[in-house]
Formats: sequence, C-alpha cells, structure tokens
Amino acid sequence: MEPKYKRILLKLSGEVLAGEQKVGLNFDTVNSICAAVKQVVDLGVQVAVVVGGGNFFRGRTSGSMDHTRADHMGMLATVMNSLALADGLEQLGVPVRVQTAITMQQIAEPYIRNRAVRHLEKGRVVIFGCGTGNPFFTTDTAAALRAAEIDADIMFKASNVDGIFDKDPHKYPDAKKYDTLSFTDILAHDLRVMDGTAASLCRDNKLPILVFNLENPENIVKAVQGENIGTIVKED
Repeated sequence: MEPKYKRILLKLSGEVLAGEQKVGLNFDTVNSICAAVKQVVDLGVQVAVVVGGGNFFRGRTSGSMDHTRADHMGMLATVMNSLALADGLEQLGVPVRVQTAITMQQIAEPYIRNRAVRHLEKGRVVIFGCGTGNPFFTTDTAAALRAAEIDADIMFKASNVDGIFDKDPHKYPDAKKYDTLSFTDILAHDLRVMDGTAASLCRDNKLPILVFNLENPENIVKAVQGENIGTIVKED
C-alpha cells in the first residue's frame, strides 16, 4: 500500500520506551518501535522523531528543585532515549542522526534545520533531543516546533490510549472516542491530550496531528498508510 504521507514527525513519550517497568529503558520495547520505524522508512517515508524523557526524569514533578534546572535535567534524559533509539535503528540497518538543541558535539550533532532536512531527504531518520533547548516548554511543544520547521506533513503523537476521548477511558468505560477534532476544540475543552502551546503552534501552522495507541508499534505503519486509527486533529 502506498504511504499517505511523505514526511512525518513521530512524537514518543519517554514512558513508552520503559514498557511495563515504567522507568528506564525496556530494550524489547525500544527494538519493536525501531522495527516499525524501519518498515515506514522502507516505504520511502521520511521520518523525524522527538522523544520525551519521563522514564528517567520529569522536570515538573521535581518537588522544590529550581524549575529551570529541573527542566535541564529532563532535557538530558531525552538524549539518553534518543541514543537508545538511534542504536536500535542502526542495528536494523537504518541510517540515523541524533541532533540536540543543547550542544554536545561529542555525542550528537547540534540542531541545524537545513542539515536535518538534508538528512531526511537522504533517507536518514533524524532524532531530535533536548526538546526546544529551553526550560518551561514540553517535548510536545518541541515536537510541534520541529514538525513545523522541517515542513512535516503530519505529527504522529503515540500515546497509551487509542486516540482522544471525552474523559479518561482507563477510568470510565463509557468514555467517548473522537474520530476527528479541531485544535480549537482541544483548547476550548481543555482535553489535555497535549499542552496548549503545542496545540496553538499546530493550529497556527495548519499542522495536523494523529493521536494513536503505541501498544502495538505496527500502528505507526498503519497510520502512515492512512488506515483509520486513533484521532486526527486539524482545523477545518
């Protein structure tokens, strides 16, 4: 089946990479995600990735720690996840580059937009670490920003639920799933599928988001092929 999109940005939470253990890295989970990404690359799709760091450290739940310092620690956590994903992809023969918003040249390339786009055009997966490089911004916002900068067709937000619901489906069996939503709906009803800054950025740049469940990594392939999964968020 022909892919529906030419260039995607995949947003992964750090918790996804931890698997059932909830903290650290579960390499079986990492490898299964990398295998799905390889299938997408083999279809000719250009793939960029933004990954969170919550499986190691969450800045906003760090108690009395200075917020800026806590966020910097969270950014470093995203680099560990980025390197783990890069290693998993390389073991599958997928060319990959890690770029970080905070310069650490011995470990990764600095984020340079034109260089990132060139890597994508050459069929390399580009993994963006360190979020935006600034405190007080989430990795959801970083994903929206990078997706806009690289002219991605869509942002995939892989979560632990199969789309967006009117209430928590893990707590309420009668929760209603939305097939489509607008960013205005998300902001107006405070649906909390992403932070308001990310939603506003996507709305302003006419960047659609597909929210879907990553429990089965094959959903990444299904999403690229345009199958009806998850919830699509876009402005009318």
